[in-house]
Amino acid sequence: MQRYDLRKHKEEKLYNRMLEIMEKDIKPNEVCIFLFEIGDFSPIQKSFDIMSEAGHEVRNSLKFNEVDWSLVVKRKAS
Repeated sequence: MQRYDLRKHKEEKLYNRMLEIMEKDIKPNEVCIFLFEIGDFSPIQKSFDIMSEAGHEVRNSLKFNEVDWSLVVKRKAS
């Protein structure tokens, strides 16, 4: 399991980077953790939707601290 700190990414680049990581760095059926800033909470639902639409399984979604969120995702099987 790998953790990716995406807090430096603004919302418009966040989702593309998540998908890029899932396709290039994560093996099928492997689990990873994304850490990102939440701001107004809209990135949480959008991240969940994007991962689900791509066929990946969101395993967990937790508030990490006052401004950060963690999303645990399992990559789809090939």
